Amino acid sequence: MTSPKPITPVDEFLQRLVHEHGRLSRQLKLIGTYIEQHRDHVGLERIQDIADHCGVQPSAVVRFAKHFGFSGFSEMQALFRAGIATQIAPSRSYQNRIREAVARSDHPLDSASIAQEFVGGAVAGLEELRQQLPNLPIDRAVDLLAHAPSLWVAGARRAFPVATYLAYALQHTDKPVQLVDFAGAMHVGQVRGLRRGDVMVAISFAPYAEETMDVVRQAAQAGATVIAITDSRVGALAQLADVALVVQESAVFGFRALSSTMALAQCLFIALAYRLELEYKPSGAAAR
Repeated sequence: MTSPKPITPVDEFLQRLVHEHGRLSRQLKLIGTYIEQHRDHVGLERIQDIADHCGVQPSAVVRFAKHFGFSGFSEMQALFRAGIATQIAPSRSYQNRIREAVARSDHPLDSASIAQEFVGGAVAGLEELRQQLPNLPIDRAVDLLAHAPSLWVAGARRAFPVATYLAYALQHTDKPVQLVDFAGAMHVGQVRGLRRGDVMVAISFAPYAEETMDVVRQAAQAGATVIAITDSRVGALAQLADVALVVQESAVFGFRALSSTMALAQCLFIALAYRLELEYKPSGAAAR
């Protein structure tokens, strides 16, 4: 069994950020969300870069740093720079190499080269996911799924292929499974049969599909448990969920892959199937 990675000072800071995020001002929330999602960039970016990404002034980034006890941006950035060797994942350095390759290229790339870059980015993203798996609350998610009377899966737009696959896979268990497919904008009606104790797996990424957020809110109001597959612990979906499985996709030529998200969905199903098989006891087992 793989042991969780040791908690680093950056991890401790991010845990505090998640804990305090709901009490921050609007501007500081924007900065906190960016830092939580792009922790591997903070040690390298200028204060102006971070401010531009968040749509705030550099002074707001300084206020954010001081709120968390740093003397200013430079001291906060030093925390991330100290952990750059472990915080920068292969997918991130790969993205930098892609940008450099495009900048150096004096002629258009052929289709095979583009495919190589895209597949390479997906492979690097999967490696990042593999490193993060020991720290994700997959056991908690599987436990909730295993004991739920009915399972629901929701994911619109970019997340729809993952939601469709997961609903298909879950049908290989004995659990009743419902896919919220948002057809005809009738998603509100599709979840009217959801009951207290049911579990909904919701998949969405910033800026978060409003359709998905609607059914998640409806699920929460009905007393169902929500498992989120998303990109941030402080994002809108994670804030509504009981369990958040965070996955960061690689981006190649401006397009975010689905490889890591799909792999995480497969991991969730396989782990659930394994759990249900362990709990299954044939009627003759006791006699033997």
